[in-house]
Amino acid sequence: MSVDGTVSIHINGEHRRVRAGMTLAELASELGFVPEKVAVERNLEVVPRSTLAQVCVDDGDELEIVHFVGGGDHPVAGGGDVPAVDEDGWTVAGRTFRSRLIVGTGKYRDFEQNAAAVAASGAEIVTVAVRRVNVSDPKAPMLTDFIDPRKITYLPNTAGCYTGEEAIRTLRLAREAGGWDLVKLEVLGEARTLYPDMVETLRATEILAREGFKPMVYCVDDPIAAKRLEDAGAVAIMPLGAPIGSGLGIQNRVTIRLIVEGTRLPVLVDAGVGTASEAAEAMELGCTGVLMNTAIAEAKDPVLMAAAMKAGVEAGRMAYRAGRMAKRMYADPSSPLAGLI
Repeated sequence: MSVDGTVSIHINGEHRRVRAGMTLAELASELGFVPEKVAVERNLEVVPRSTLAQVCVDDGDELEIVHFVGGGDHPVAGGGDVPAVDEDGWTVAGRTFRSRLIVGTGKYRDFEQNAAAVAASGAEIVTVAVRRVNVSDPKAPMLTDFIDPRKITYLPNTAGCYTGEEAIRTLRLAREAGGWDLVKLEVLGEARTLYPDMVETLRATEILAREGFKPMVYCVDDPIAAKRLEDAGAVAIMPLGAPIGSGLGIQNRVTIRLIVEGTRLPVLVDAGVGTASEAAEAMELGCTGVLMNTAIAEAKDPVLMAAAMKAGVEAGRMAYRAGRMAKRMYADPSSPLAGLI
């Protein structure tokens, strides 16, 4: 402690001097943040939010303060003999949802557009990135001001993590920030392809599962890798359809179908879908759902595309349930030949 009664600390990489004896809750409030809306890591250890008012800063502390950033309507039931979409829910980690479309919260023009797209999509789950708070502008808008986590399930993800340690540390902070144990795990292998590093992904899955997390895991479209993730404690398998953000559509229908057939877990195509017909294709393969971000956020009209993706997912799911006709080599007339003039 210096002669002026202050201590030297680092907050999110920035050097600051603060009053000695200040609690972490007082520090968060002084910075302009609501302590109940952030998570704090002190010297690489997550501080339980219930103790922020008791833990004091000390000289030399390294602090990370994070929150969630951006990285609806209910499905309409059918009429007559058409199966109601919201009667066909799906379950992950003991929680049941009606919408089979999960959307991301990155790349939008602003939070207002993001919220409008989520509403149009009918999604009940959104993925969110865990990022440092802006200590220079604590009044900056936050995602939670536009998409209410009491109405929409937040799925914290580890986007941008290239090691298992980074991903685990991020999700520990996420659990402290929001209390959610249902998370999306992705550990990337390289920046050019954004393909998952499956060795690190498997290791992180095992550790997170032991710590009580319920990881939905981004992975390669490999049925063997999917089985190993299931054994490691994953609660959902999320194979890529094509590289993240590429919009190329599903590149390997065979392996996606093999993953669906070989696991008891929900399977959601994650990455690569570019338009509604490709979302329908994923569902027709028997997938539980589809996760997407860029396909909606980078559309010329993101809100309209979100509505199109909702319709595509619902149409594909109903087509899968209905069972498509058999393919034939030759024509087969649909009109009866009896009584032909």
